[in-house]
Amino acid sequence: MQYRSLGTTGVQVSTLVLGAMNFGRLGRTTPDEVTAMVDAALDAGINVVDTADMYGQGESEELVGRAIAGRRDDVVLATKAGMPMGDERNHRGGSRRWLVTALEASLRRLGVDHVDLYQLHRWDPATSDEETLSALTDLQRAGKIRYFGSSTFPAYRMVQAEWAAREHRLSRYVTEQPSYSILQRGIEAHVLPVAERYGLGVLAWSPLASGWLSGAVRAGRDITTSRSAFMPQRFDLTRPANQARLDAVERLAKVADEAGLTLIQLALGFVTAHPAVTGAIVGPRTIDHLRSQLDAADTVLRADVLDAIDAIVPPGVDLAPDEKFDTPPALLDPALRRRRMT
Repeated sequence: MQYRSLGTTGVQVSTLVLGAMNFGRLGRTTPDEVTAMVDAALDAGINVVDTADMYGQGESEELVGRAIAGRRDDVVLATKAGMPMGDERNHRGGSRRWLVTALEASLRRLGVDHVDLYQLHRWDPATSDEETLSALTDLQRAGKIRYFGSSTFPAYRMVQAEWAAREHRLSRYVTEQPSYSILQRGIEAHVLPVAERYGLGVLAWSPLASGWLSGAVRAGRDITTSRSAFMPQRFDLTRPANQARLDAVERLAKVADEAGLTLIQLALGFVTAHPAVTGAIVGPRTIDHLRSQLDAADTVLRADVLDAIDAIVPPGVDLAPDEKFDTPPALLDPALRRRRMT
């Protein structure tokens, strides 16, 4: 396992991070299976576990807390808040009211008195940076969180949050958690340069592109991944973006074969090769999934392999641009890009 500093914090973290989204009902994993995966990850040298309150509406946090009991100090524990937790309109977002409440609930489920990294799951356009950052700063000063970060923020929002922290003399985000893979490289043009400029640690989620780069999606085979069952549109080969992904996967598989690597090793090695990236979050559903991902723990791609990847998916290109999570609101809502008529 390789280790890197988490931004400018000095905390040393593994380049593979155990993501807990599939723990519980979503991944159909039992408590014993979760504990076995956490045990295997920690034994292999992974020292970061990343979860969120909305994963199974709290179930993932409960299972993580049970699995790390007795060795809390050996784990860099990360969770997230901000996504809806039920139908109540104020049980979401980045307000002080909700973040304080959400953290207390997360601490209870995890069975701990603090988390090491508390992340805003999505940017909340209804809440000011000052409101969110002041709440997070107070929670940090109270000892309930050690650091805080953002997740899936557009680059311009990352910059605005940096300036808001300076202007109001508040603590700043120390990490960003974006979606990043060989098939979705758009953040190389904006998010990753901003992260480097401000010294943010980057924990990349979906490095296997929702299973497209797991080796399970290949030409001529039925697509039977767990994601395809509840996200069928992302694997519908009548859609041009999905056909482009499949074509890229077939070419990438040849690159991996020629380099003596699995497709998973190629995919994870690519993500961790970027100088802005601290770690890649893997989200196994079974112990076998985890073992295949752990095989990439010490993968370092040669320059010629990285060049071959660039020739298949050019730098800064998203093969499925409609699946981006950091698109500025004005590109999604026509009313925001048209001058109001008087």
